[in-house]
Amino acid sequence: MTTAPADLVTIGKIERHFGVRGEFKVRLLSDVPGRLDHLKQVQVVAPTGQVVEKTVAHVRRAGSTYIMGFVGVTTPEEAVALRGGLIQVPRRPAATLAEGVYFECDLIGMTVENERGDEIGVVETILEIPDNHVFVVRKGTEEVLIPAAKSFVTSVDLVRRRMLVRGIDDLVEDRHAL
Repeated sequence: MTTAPADLVTIGKIERHFGVRGEFKVRLLSDVPGRLDHLKQVQVVAPTGQVVEKTVAHVRRAGSTYIMGFVGVTTPEEAVALRGGLIQVPRRPAATLAEGVYFECDLIGMTVENERGDEIGVVETILEIPDNHVFVVRKGTEEVLIPAAKSFVTSVDLVRRRMLVRGIDDLVEDRHAL
C-alpha cells in the first residue's frame, strides 16, 4: 500500500499498549461507523514521522476505544514502540462529506487567521467535548481554544490550508494578559 500522504486519511491514534501479547488501545478519530472493523493493511505514522506499513491481525471494541493487534507485533515492548502513532488508510471516494464537514486530518496543521488577515496560529489538535469540538490553535508557546462552530469559523480553504475565524479577539487578547 504505497500511497501518497494526500491520499490517506487518519482514522485512529495508538494510545498505549494493552496486555502481554503486543496489543494496544486505539482511539478512533473517525465518525464513520465500523471504520476499524474490516481493516487489512494500514500505515502507521510514528511521532518521529517514520511511516511503517502494518498488517492488521485483529480489532475489537473495548468501551469507547478499540484493542488492535498487528501481525509481527507480539510483545508489550513492540506495542509500546507504536505509542502515539497515527493509523492511516487510503481515502475512499465513497467517503465524501457534506458541505462544511471536514476530516480532522485535513484541519490539523491548517493556518488560522482572523478576518483582518492576522495569523492566530496553526491548528494543533481538535478536542471533543460534549456538544461541540474545539480547535487547539498554537502560535509559538501561546495557545487559543476556538469553538468549532459556524459562528466562529467563517471559512475553510482546504487547498490553501487556511481557516478564517471571527469573534475571537477577546480570546486572543486574554492569552496575552496571562
